[in-house]
Parts: sequence; C-alpha cells; structure tokens
Amino acid sequence: MIKIRQAIIVEGKYDKITLSNLVDAVIIPTNGFSIYKDAETAELIKMFAEKTGVIILTDSDSAGLQIRNRLKSIIGGGKIINVYIPEIRGKEKRKRAPSKQGLLGVEGMTKEALVEAFSRAGVFAEESGENPNPVTKADLLELGLYGGENSAELRRKLQRKIGLPSGLSANMLLEAVNVMYTRGEFLDIARNIFGE
Repeated sequence: MIKIRQAIIVEGKYDKITLSNLVDAVIIPTNGFSIYKDAETAELIKMFAEKTGVIILTDSDSAGLQIRNRLKSIIGGGKIINVYIPEIRGKEKRKRAPSKQGLLGVEGMTKEALVEAFSRAGVFAEESGENPNPVTKADLLELGLYGGENSAELRRKLQRKIGLPSGLSANMLLEAVNVMYTRGEFLDIARNIFGE
C-alpha cells in the first residue's frame, strides 16, 4: 500500500475500489456529474483542498475532463495535483460495452499504469518545489501547439505520444508537462515527435 497524504477525487465507486487496493488515502467519489448538484461533497472536497491538497484522477474521456474542470472551479485556490491516466482502448470487465469513446477508465487501469500516472504527476516526489524554468505558452506557440490553425491536432498527437489524454487544453497541457518534465526535456521530446 502506498500512503498518500492528499485526498484523491475520483468519478465513481468502482474507481474508489480500484484505488483502495493500491493506496492508503482518503478517496472521494464525485458520483460522476452529481458533483454539479452535490453541495455537501463539493464542500468536503474544498475543505480537503485547503487542508491537505487534493489529487484529481478522472477518466481520460470528455466526461472525465469536464468533471475535472468542474472540480477545479469548486476548489478555487486550494492545492490541486492533476493525475492523468493514459488513453487505452477497451472496456471494464464489469461492463457489457465499452464507454462512449471506447476508452478504459480509472477502474480499468492496471496497478502499474496507475502508479506510473501518479509518479508522472509528481505525487511520489520527495521535494515539491516550483519548477524554476517552466514550459510557457510562448513555448507551445513556437512549437505550433497553441494559437495556430491545427494546434489542437498537434496537441492531441503530442499528448498521445507522452501518455496524456488527447483532449487536454493548452493550459491543462502546460500544467501537466511542468510537473512531468523540465523545460529542456519537454522541448526535446516535442521536437523529436514533430521531427524538427
């Protein structure tokens, strides 16, 4: 069992069950889109965000990203760590059919994939200092990942290659890569992907 100080916010009870076998932490399910109406759970999440910080771990599909954005607006100024699972095609064992987008959710991830996702987000890092030389929007602009005609498509390509959900906005991409990489590492990776 891996002890995690922050509360982990997930979409549903099956995500919670999957994580409970891996981590020793407070795990709060949003019950999907119920978080839009559940003031009590929203207050609980906000309280944990202020006291210990929270980890948001939603599915990589569009619904998961929408719930993630809702959680960010609820939390406001509290401490958030975003953990992203990779986009893997398939269906969960308990379901008859795959999700609308055909992607595995948190409950369908292997323990190894989840540990890797937490690790990439810096959850297990000994020291949690600010990145002194972060990737900026100017970097994304220079790489064609922001502000251009086909920026969204280029972002999707990059995000798939580095194991992030393909639907991230430029801001979410910045947030994720600044935890995962130094600026130099990210620029090298991006230039290799795009053959520059």
